[in-house]
Amino acid sequence: MREIALQGLWKNNPGLVQLLGLCPLLAVTTSVINGLGLGLATTLVLAASNLCVSLIRNVVRAEIRIPVFVMIIASLVTAVELAMNAWFHDLYRVLGIFIPLIVTNCAIIGRAEAFASRNRPLPALVDGLMMGAGFTLVLLVLGGMREVLGHGTLLAGADMMFGAGTDITLHLLADDGGFLLALLPPGAFLGLGLLVAAKNVIDRRLERRIQTTPATISSAAQPG
Repeated sequence: MREIALQGLWKNNPGLVQLLGLCPLLAVTTSVINGLGLGLATTLVLAASNLCVSLIRNVVRAEIRIPVFVMIIASLVTAVELAMNAWFHDLYRVLGIFIPLIVTNCAIIGRAEAFASRNRPLPALVDGLMMGAGFTLVLLVLGGMREVLGHGTLLAGADMMFGAGTDITLHLLADDGGFLLALLPPGAFLGLGLLVAAKNVIDRRLERRIQTTPATISSAAQPG
């Protein structure tokens, strides 16, 4: 389970490593709340679809498994969309078409085919949760970067998710400040590129540290 969590959150992160689901990832991350809303919806669909696919993996014939997986995902996305429209209507209106487009997110069908259809329900459920959590973290970080640079705020619009009257907005820059490029599509690509580059730098440093540690231990164990 620990390795599954590590794969979803870091090693095989859908947004930073697999580079899947980039259309909604880049489009809605103009704020932290928008990213959190889409991330939670995607995580719920990922976990539920993985669980369902794992439960029926020995029943569905191989020739029709992909259409069946797509039908399961589409049904779950419809349920999530209706729930958001009912209980988080303002956030639903902001996210718009990107909620139903979760059906086309390659990360979901990819995990259903690559993992859930080959593993038991509990590991499949954990995989869906961790992959969704990793995707949500990328949405939050990228949304935070763009919101701070573009609007000078953080956590604006929290009332859309946590109820009317909720105001936890942090004003980090002057009201007349803001970097417009951060809110435009090129800013989204630049922000994601920086996150991918940062992850690669961290991975290389960790790899060098792991490689040097055995050599240090070996030299210390040799008699003087």
